[in-house]
Amino acid sequence: MSLRLIEIILPETQNLERLRELLEGHPIIEMWEDNISGEKTLIKILVNAEESEKILDLLEKRFSKAEHFRIILLPVEASIPRPEKPKKEDDLQVPENSNGKEETSSIGRISREELYADMDGKANITSVYLVLVVLSSIVASIGILKDNVAIIIGAMVIAPLLGPNMALALGTTLGDTDLIGRALKANLAGIAATLMLSIVVGMVFAVDPAIGELSSRTQVGLGDIAIALAAGVAGTLSFTKGLPSALIGVMVAVALLPPTVTVGMLLGSNNMALVPGAVQLVLVNVICVNLAAVTTFFFRGVRPRTWWETKKAEKATRTAIIIWSLLLIILVIAILESQGYL
Repeated sequence: MSLRLIEIILPETQNLERLRELLEGHPIIEMWEDNISGEKTLIKILVNAEESEKILDLLEKRFSKAEHFRIILLPVEASIPRPEKPKKEDDLQVPENSNGKEETSSIGRISREELYADMDGKANITSVYLVLVVLSSIVASIGILKDNVAIIIGAMVIAPLLGPNMALALGTTLGDTDLIGRALKANLAGIAATLMLSIVVGMVFAVDPAIGELSSRTQVGLGDIAIALAAGVAGTLSFTKGLPSALIGVMVAVALLPPTVTVGMLLGSNNMALVPGAVQLVLVNVICVNLAAVTTFFFRGVRPRTWWETKKAEKATRTAIIIWSLLLIILVIAILESQGYL
């Protein structure tokens, strides 16, 4: 059972009484109070990770305008004594979202704020991000040239393209245009760096188109679409559970990094006849991962806190799902036509 510690700084004793009333009836494991100055009180609340979003929303809605108010959310590695598991009847209760509507899809994931904090830094173009892109591209290129699956998996563990793609999907689901814009730029920068480096590798080293790990990424089938969709869903589900990014990276990078490296190596080695198939695979994978991620975030109940932001986010999500779906349909038709099925 994942735990979170919520720390709240409140400015007045009156607010402390309101806090107790506000949290009455909510599944809190334990709460502590500490007067840190004459006018401020520090309250610590231990809760299950799955309950943290509802409590954070309540606190922000009630106290956000109070002077010196602040919330800090901390992960808890362990707690002794171990907290008791919720009773069966508590599990059957249906929570309500900030709009007063029944909300069941938020059960089983970390809070919106925690997701956003995880994604916010991953949507920026930093020197570390670019270095990781270069390193993973080098490792993936060597793995493909050696026809070695283990080396390719090693490149995917680095997972540099994971963050921007998940950030793009989360920004779309929340209707956050700033996050969407930064994620798009980081995605484009990562793909461009991967292509440029793999083109150089293709120019320097002898690239045999018959290599198994290379040739398998120059043809696209319905199975590849299924793999990309599954990778996007699995990666997003893992992210909403707060699992380590390296584990999630293998799920998502299998559909993103090696195909992009393949395109660059084919361009660098002047194997132009195989480039269209490899490009199709890259496009299919990018579309499928983002379509699956946006849809999964939506059905996991990731929403903005306020109703007007929710309306905007739902419109952005519907639009993104329609666009990604149409692009996927167009690519599937092009793939089937190129293979002589149409």
